[in-house]
Amino acid sequence: MQRKFVEGAATDSDDLATESLNEASRELDIMTSMEIVSLMNQEDSIIPQAIAAELPKIAQAVDQITIKLQNGGRLIYFGAGTSGRLGVLDASECPPTFNTPPEWVVGIIAGGVSALTTSAEEAEDDAELGREDAIKVGVSAADVVVGITASGRTPYVIGALNYAREQGAATFGLTCNKGTPLEEAADLVISPVTGPEVVSGSTRLKAGTAQKMVLNILSTATMVRLGKTYGNLMVDVRPSNAKLRRRAVRILQACTDLDDTGAATLLESCGGETKVAIVAALSGLTPEAARARLTQADGSVRKALNQS
Repeated sequence: MQRKFVEGAATDSDDLATESLNEASRELDIMTSMEIVSLMNQEDSIIPQAIAAELPKIAQAVDQITIKLQNGGRLIYFGAGTSGRLGVLDASECPPTFNTPPEWVVGIIAGGVSALTTSAEEAEDDAELGREDAIKVGVSAADVVVGITASGRTPYVIGALNYAREQGAATFGLTCNKGTPLEEAADLVISPVTGPEVVSGSTRLKAGTAQKMVLNILSTATMVRLGKTYGNLMVDVRPSNAKLRRRAVRILQACTDLDDTGAATLLESCGGETKVAIVAALSGLTPEAARARLTQADGSVRKALNQS
């Protein structure tokens, strides 16, 4: 099939803050190691301020993502290169951290799975490929789609977002530039402007770090809103290895007066479900009754305990 590439869309970057020259690093190649790392650290201090300016938009996105997931939809990330890898990373960390089904949060990268470890930069210029990938993953009005692109003009991401909007999905953009084509393709654009990179154009640096931080906030805040924590405790953790089993025991102990043996025994009787063990311990219910109470409370430990 003949591909249609968008001429200049990903390469015409003279007006992009992320592509401009950084005056502070003009003599980077003759700096000492200490000077280089100090400069990079100084530049990175810009990132939290840039994200702070976008917090109202991020909170708005969290509210909509929460509603979509509550109603059976999905959170789907589309990106290319570093941006795509960050989306896949965030999606892959949700199941072990919050015990979510793999289909709840999905990361799609231009070029497919092989692009996670091998450069597939040409794929980012293909808007039709973005559209095709959105069709393959079955984007619908039930979903929320986040297009991640540091430049704000990656054709692959624009193509995926355009298809998502046609299907009635909620669409968000994440970029590190203002006034980009992403603003026409998404309902809402989160754009922490991190400025020129220490190595000019290397958006795996400040821009990539900002994107990673925003994605952390989006997914974590959404999971908190969905009852995946009790206070700040990771109560829906999936105890799939020794480290996570120890963490589950510690979480249960933080909520109760159980010792190591008591907490481990109760967790085992609850099938390793930390939430069920907490509700059982604090309400005096059997594991089966605690599980039913949690179901009635939409999985929220606090709501389940308030019911008792």
